[in-house]
Amino acid sequence: MSTERAGRSNMDKNDAGAAQTESPKHLARVIGISVAAAVGGLLFGFDTAVINGAVDSIQADFDLSPSVLGFTVAITLLGCAIGAWFAGGLADRWGRKKVMVAAAILFAVNSAGSGYAFSEWDLMAWRLVGGLAIGTASVIVPGYIAEIAPTKWRGGLASIQQLAITVGIFAALLSDASLANAAGSAGAELWWGLAAWRWMLLVGVAPAVIYGILALVIPESPQFLIRAGRDAEAAGVLSRVSGVRDTDTRITQIRQSFQREDRASYRDLRGNALGLQPILWIGMAIAALQQLVGINAIFYYSTTLWKSVGFSESDSFTTSVITSVINVSMTFVAIFFVDRIGRRRLLLIGSVGMTVGLLAATLSFFQAEGTGDDITLPGAWGPVALVGANLFVIFFAATWGPVMWVTLGEMFPNRIRSIALGVATMVNWIFNFIVTLTFPWVSENLGLWVMYAAFTVFAVLSFIFVRTRLPEFMNKDLEDNTELRPV
Repeated sequence: MSTERAGRSNMDKNDAGAAQTESPKHLARVIGISVAAAVGGLLFGFDTAVINGAVDSIQADFDLSPSVLGFTVAITLLGCAIGAWFAGGLADRWGRKKVMVAAAILFAVNSAGSGYAFSEWDLMAWRLVGGLAIGTASVIVPGYIAEIAPTKWRGGLASIQQLAITVGIFAALLSDASLANAAGSAGAELWWGLAAWRWMLLVGVAPAVIYGILALVIPESPQFLIRAGRDAEAAGVLSRVSGVRDTDTRITQIRQSFQREDRASYRDLRGNALGLQPILWIGMAIAALQQLVGINAIFYYSTTLWKSVGFSESDSFTTSVITSVINVSMTFVAIFFVDRIGRRRLLLIGSVGMTVGLLAATLSFFQAEGTGDDITLPGAWGPVALVGANLFVIFFAATWGPVMWVTLGEMFPNRIRSIALGVATMVNWIFNFIVTLTFPWVSENLGLWVMYAAFTVFAVLSFIFVRTRLPEFMNKDLEDNTELRPV
């Protein structure tokens, strides 16, 4: 059955089920709970970006070579992959709330340890701990919101995760700039005998504590409560938060969707598609494609682009803030449209826009003169590259940035959702790590245009993949995802 026909049939079914769900009076409550959970996403964005303002001072204080500095920054991504792998299983064993609290503790410990690091190896260890926290949050937040949200608002509420990530990035940039300006430079002493770059890392303790407190007061996921045999508590959450009137029927539907009462294991991910369930391959593919289009190359290595179009190095912070503002503002497009026009259509529009922007950047850098950081773009190619890069960020932020997380949070059957989401998210972090390490070497040895050409190819492949393989999940209850197959 085509995705469009499936979508219509599910809309009919959900129209009938809409009578079970009250809408306006529960909206404020569920938004508040989703925002509280998404503070984990804010910490996700903050911790990945805050190191940027401290990098030069860390290199100077610890006398690091470029390669060791690069690994010190990138090791967080390895921690993210490890945290994502284990987060799903822990969420099924401990519950979503306890895993959020554990992530908050790891965030706080990472910030404090990094701020007081006495050597590069010490800092690497704390950065790895921070990665565990980020990876855990990247799994638990979208999964929890998908389980707590009413079906009709699930896409928009799940998009709050990406909005929180972008706000976290923006907050990190502003925090870094404010502390550096207060001290005179990132390496200068600020308060209590500590350099400003150490305060940049220490400030993350505050939002981590707030996240831990919020995680203690929000309700547990009804799916976890039902699996744990706590039906009365689950009924209360479904009624108060999700607005379900007939809680007995919904609890029965959720229990049946588990297929078995015992906790899922990684053996349940096995299937007849190259050893895995087909829906898991789809999840891993969209997770990989989100990174392979090169978004983090734009954020992590934007200095070369801005310098090549005539910006001075001192303007790099301003341009980074502008890019982050675009990233934040365009996420609202996804929040507004994802439950109106669907996940697939938004992703397809995003793939087209990203392809156009990346192609413009590729053609521009093909004309580049010079090598390494000393490149220039002749004539009008500089502005074309600048427009192309920002066009790419606009379309990514409005589509693939948030919608990938929305889709991962809702696409897997209830029984395996947590562990499958963990595996798919781990793939996302692994490809983030690959792109982060590959970009500077390819750009230096083969040319910047080669890297952007590769990103363009993956943007095209992302369109083909969504068009041919990704089902539509709009207007589908999570309990419907029992035997999903590619379209």
